[in-house]
Amino acid sequence: PRRSRRRKTLAITYESEQGDGAEQGASEPQRPRWEPRDWRQQLERIREMRRGRDAPVDEMGVEKCYDSSAPPQVMRYQVLLSLMLSSQTKDQVTSAAMLRLRQHGLTVDSILQMDDATLGQIIYPVGFWRNKVKYIKQTTAILKEKYGGDIPRTVEELVQLPGVGPKMAHLAMNIAWNSVSGIAVDTHVHRITNRLKWVKKETRYPEETRVALEDWLPRDLWREINWLLVGFGQQTCLPVSPRCNECLNQDICPAAKRH
Repeated sequence: PRRSRRRKTLAITYESEQGDGAEQGASEPQRPRWEPRDWRQQLERIREMRRGRDAPVDEMGVEKCYDSSAPPQVMRYQVLLSLMLSSQTKDQVTSAAMLRLRQHGLTVDSILQMDDATLGQIIYPVGFWRNKVKYIKQTTAILKEKYGGDIPRTVEELVQLPGVGPKMAHLAMNIAWNSVSGIAVDTHVHRITNRLKWVKKETRYPEETRVALEDWLPRDLWREINWLLVGFGQQTCLPVSPRCNECLNQDICPAAKRH
């Protein structure tokens, strides 16, 4: 049965990490941090499999969709729009839609001046394109009115924008602001980390997976993990009929034994 698309509300905050020095005088011993079995070896092998950087995300992902020669504010807006278009949509389709938008001059003002029908024709056939027309117009108006045409600098503000979820917000922080605010967990990251048992117990939703991963995965790996696992999921660890016989982790992957 298809899983409901209704977003589950989880009690999650996006606070920056607390300082470690608050209780330095205390002598309470630290509990050993939980981490998955074989995860470092699994990670190295996935890096090896991704060395070619030839997955759709590498060639047509969000980082390839914006105009890198545009003024910074315009570039950041294009990053956010490409993320909004990418939901439930293959990279190839998102990339083509962004190219068509850029040919019309993709700025806050150009989108606000464009009628809904034209915007819909340009972005079709991205997934849920009718909803995205509405969200893009609403979000763009908010950016113009509240942020001077730029995008917010925090995850808390980004997720308040229509059509922007946590995964998009963390990727926007990473790509547009060069800031690592958290792990961007999409369907590939969610699926693969559950298969590898990189979560203490199975998680049902990407946001649960994000919290579980951030609890143990070293922070210096947070930026890399989305790109790494998305491409791996597109090429090898497929949603249906994963190519376990081609995977270097076949001998140490808990899920491989079931296929």
